[in-house]
Amino acid sequence: MVTAAEALPGRPTPFTVPDRHEVLGTPLRGPWPEGTEVLYVAMGCFWGAERIFWRLDGVVSTAAGYLGGFTPNPTYEEVCTGRTGHTEAVLVAYDPARTDPERLLKAFWENHDPTTPNRQGNDVGTQYRSAIYWTTPGQQRAAEATQEAFGRVLADAGHGPITTELAPAGTFYYAEDYHQQYLHKNPGGYCNHGPNGYTCPVGLLRQDQVPAQVDVAPPTD
Repeated sequence: MVTAAEALPGRPTPFTVPDRHEVLGTPLRGPWPEGTEVLYVAMGCFWGAERIFWRLDGVVSTAAGYLGGFTPNPTYEEVCTGRTGHTEAVLVAYDPARTDPERLLKAFWENHDPTTPNRQGNDVGTQYRSAIYWTTPGQQRAAEATQEAFGRVLADAGHGPITTELAPAGTFYYAEDYHQQYLHKNPGGYCNHGPNGYTCPVGLLRQDQVPAQVDVAPPTD
């Protein structure tokens, strides 16, 4: 993993991305309806990962981007070198009245391999590491609870430990416009995501563990 001192310098200006989501028709950058919450996940190539989430009930918007590194406004080519520290990530903006972090993370755990560090299939490098980045205490509790529960499921099946990174969200940088909703624009495009054959339990948190709703501003660049 590259250090901050070794990371590429990047640039001060963010990329221009479309105003609206190609599939959902909602704002790509926000603002979203009051009360919308934002969760970030990384599970390999963001093309297939984003499609998983824009199909889920209660999701307001999604976007492909870069998170967890050091280089400001990195290009795709820079991220692919492993010298920015970022992983390919997906922004998931959702309505907490229609869904919750546990249900979103159920889709996360069940559609990639969280036991392969810095790798998903033939995609190898720190930019493909599995990660959950939260923006609310409720998301953090859901991430930790589902990781523990799914880890037991995998262990019972004889698989190794989960290596998914869990951390508070830092700055999310939107990827270039051609990456946004890529598999909608290119239905036959590359995707290595799909059910891994295991089920993640939900309903792990008691109601008194779920904090009051927290308003989340659109991500910064």
